[in-house]
Amino acid sequence: MTDPVIDTDATAPPTPEPAAPDRVTRTPVTPGQAAPGQEPPVAVIDAPVIDVHAHAMPMPVLRWLADRGLADLSRTDDNIVVLDPRISGVGPGAPLPLARSMHDPAERLWEMDNAGVDMGLVSLPPFLFATTCDDPALVAEVVRRGNDALADYCATAPERLRPLGAVPLGWPGAADEARRCLDELGFAGIAIGSRGGGRDLDASVNDPLWSLLSERRTFTFLHPSGVPDPDRLGDFWFPQLVGYPMETAIATARLAFGGVLERTPLVLCLAHGGGCLGDLRGRLDMGWERKRVAHTTSVPPSQLFDRLYYDTAVFAPEALRHLVDTVGAGQVLLGTDHPFDLAEKDPVGFVRSADLGASAEASILGRTAAGLLGGLLSPAMSVRA
Repeated sequence: MTDPVIDTDATAPPTPEPAAPDRVTRTPVTPGQAAPGQEPPVAVIDAPVIDVHAHAMPMPVLRWLADRGLADLSRTDDNIVVLDPRISGVGPGAPLPLARSMHDPAERLWEMDNAGVDMGLVSLPPFLFATTCDDPALVAEVVRRGNDALADYCATAPERLRPLGAVPLGWPGAADEARRCLDELGFAGIAIGSRGGGRDLDASVNDPLWSLLSERRTFTFLHPSGVPDPDRLGDFWFPQLVGYPMETAIATARLAFGGVLERTPLVLCLAHGGGCLGDLRGRLDMGWERKRVAHTTSVPPSQLFDRLYYDTAVFAPEALRHLVDTVGAGQVLLGTDHPFDLAEKDPVGFVRSADLGASAEASILGRTAAGLLGGLLSPAMSVRA
């Protein structure tokens, strides 16, 4: 696979004193425009701006991997890390972007302030899911250490950074690690990949995980952790540009047709606006209606998809309008993919550029997410009546 070209330009702006506002009081600004500590013009809505799709690669877990020969940290000054394919799921030697804010929470807070984001739900990226690893003990150890490091990273600003725990998907024990994240580490939710251990999401080994998350109404974020045809996607950054949206659609369709979504009403949010899923709804419903082998649920798959949540990382106002027209503004949550280079730099401005109306904007920017998080928000970050 051809190595992707990575922009390694980085700045090191000063870090303002972190503060947790009791409501949204920021309008979007061009990143880098507002000086640290200088508040942009205000535009009040009734909830904090909450980004449900943000990533971190804390240095303690990277150093642990390096100590075991599973990571090369020699290029971190250039904002690059190289991980063993058993961990990353990508080709050997592939340089992966490591923005400073991936491991420096103070830098992240500055970037959040500049983008008008009050709270971020932070998850490990799929490069640390060990999705393709066939050693269950190694997968469990990587995930456990990643969660511990993520807990420490977010603990530096608990009112603004809330972690989503990873699990050894596709292996026995995934539910146990989810329970540890929720009960012992106090995580806000769980982040899952699109497959694990060579198994798809509807494999029976994952049933205890779905039962736990469904019973607790745990916020769960699905991020693609592989691509459907790597041999065809090695060039032009296609794994992310094309493969990820396809992978999300495949994984979610399996959850639907495999009966998981009907048996366990998960509080599930799909990355990248659900990828290709939105444009497949009619075709999947037709298959459910006309093909006996696809008639596996009591309701058409589109009705199951209507219960899910979708982030705003679609990068075109018309795409966001289409998503809202399809599932409703109440099912759409702000998501940036921060701090990867394929991230939305001005998330609040992007939502407003879709011209959805004030009520829909407020729901998307944070009101719905705040309701889903419920008691996990501090009083200072809770929704105002």
